[in-house]
Amino acid sequence: MTENSSKTSINIPSLTMEVDAAFLRSLRGILKLAELGAMFVAFVCFAVAFRPQYIAATCMEFVITCSLILLYTLKLNKKLTLFFWPLIDVMNSLFAAVFIFFLSLIAVSTYTVKSTLGGGILGLVAAALWCWDGYMIFKRITFNQLRTAECHTTK
Repeated sequence: MTENSSKTSINIPSLTMEVDAAFLRSLRGILKLAELGAMFVAFVCFAVAFRPQYIAATCMEFVITCSLILLYTLKLNKKLTLFFWPLIDVMNSLFAAVFIFFLSLIAVSTYTVKSTLGGGILGLVAAALWCWDGYMIFKRITFNQLRTAECHTTK
């Protein structure tokens, strides 16, 4: 037995992943990044005020928005075709807007520390951004119609 015959070679296909940098420059990408930024700053404000219930909510929405940005930037939505991602994105945007809106109203109306007020105001800004994002995605979704190449491009 020769030395070369005892070695087994494993052929690993090249692991390449497409990155859609154009998504981050599109209006939807900028909106998602603005939502992410607003949630991060609100998280920091609530962390400074030490409000655990607000910290948990903003951290959860931050992680979900970051996951959606990664999903679209790495084009994983094209590989994971089990779900209808635009509808999931609309539902996330609307539920996040309502959830953070009421949470921010409570934070603004019952604040004792100024950073709670700042986090609440940024939460209201994020809720407005999520409403706009949800509306923009919803008006582009086509139900029971043939999809065209124009529907899949990001503007």
